[in-house]
Amino acid sequence: MAETGVATFLGEWEGYAVESVRRLAAGPTRPRPEIWIQLRPLAGYALRCSACAQVVDQVHDVEERVVRDLPILEADTWLRVPRRRVACPRCGPKLELLEWLAPYARVTQRLSDSVARLCQAVPLRQVASYFHLDWKTVKQIDKRHLQARLGPVDVAGVELLLMDEFAIQKGHRYATTIVDPSTKRVLWVGRGHTRESIRPFFELLGPRCAAIQAVVMDMSAAYEAEVRAHCPQAAIVFDLFHVVAKYGREVIDRVRVDEANRLRHDRHARHVIKSSRWLLLRNKENLTRAVDRVRLRELLDANQALLTAYVLKDDLKHLWDFHYPKAARRFWAHWYARAMASHLAPLRLFAQRLRPYLHGIIAHCRWPLHTSLLEGINNTIKVIKRRAYGFRDDEYFFLKIRAAFPGIGR
Repeated sequence: MAETGVATFLGEWEGYAVESVRRLAAGPTRPRPEIWIQLRPLAGYALRCSACAQVVDQVHDVEERVVRDLPILEADTWLRVPRRRVACPRCGPKLELLEWLAPYARVTQRLSDSVARLCQAVPLRQVASYFHLDWKTVKQIDKRHLQARLGPVDVAGVELLLMDEFAIQKGHRYATTIVDPSTKRVLWVGRGHTRESIRPFFELLGPRCAAIQAVVMDMSAAYEAEVRAHCPQAAIVFDLFHVVAKYGREVIDRVRVDEANRLRHDRHARHVIKSSRWLLLRNKENLTRAVDRVRLRELLDANQALLTAYVLKDDLKHLWDFHYPKAARRFWAHWYARAMASHLAPLRLFAQRLRPYLHGIIAHCRWPLHTSLLEGINNTIKVIKRRAYGFRDDEYFFLKIRAAFPGIGR
């Protein structure tokens, strides 16, 4: 088979034929072998306008371009393409429409597709190294493919929402994730966790705001206010995880520190209390080691303040087990009375601060939703960010997140 015949066999370029093939060996100025293929336009091939796809008879001008293609036989492959502009009577001078080469592209469509497929599993720098491309080129290719594949956010049929924040950078810089719990699909990601930062999502929803029935979130005043402004009919549901985490920070930690300070003259007792933070914060059922269960029992037997804070923490979690609002309100009233009757100032203050949020906790009876799905998504987001050593382009980062969670059945 002739050399040009082999090149044609290895890669077809619609509308063009192979005129010549040249292979250059690796050398001091060429780190890898290269194959250069000169293409020529086929006579009689129907030209089409890249703007309107109409068949055009006349060529406006021709300019040769150098385009990268998939490697052949471990050699970087370059094409010399006489790129034609057609004289379209409807659109004016436009590039010829080619299925294998996008307008103004410097890589073929199949190389672009291969790069995008590999980017789904491998960091940009490794893909760039594999294809011997600049990492910025790889990023732009992947970003264009993600935009084309994902398209605009489809909010049709969305009735429930989960909202949570995650750290996007050091220095308390956050982004907000909004998920449809019915399909486990990431609908929207935006930088910030203020009212203004999540407003574009509700503007995207538009009339669909009236269809939202419930929104699950942490006890964020900004989130709640923005939801109330756009979806006044929606129930606000506060998640168990965030309330208990807040209890751990504001009650367990504070009581533990106060008790450690009170016992500062007893070095052994002070050390036992100071080193018991994770023992007190973990759920009892998650203490798998017998030695940890014994330590916890001995600690609570020896310290009444820690016992009170620990028991009320476990009891508070039962508030999310109720299915009837009246029963949940009775349980809350009993728990609140016990908290206020304790002599623990951090516990009393927490109970007073939690009281205005009771409506969102009671709403869990009607809408038994939680943000555990979002916590799992946020963990995956951390993996995506860590694998890429961070992202400088928010839009690209958020597209990668949407692509990782397209939803069930999509």
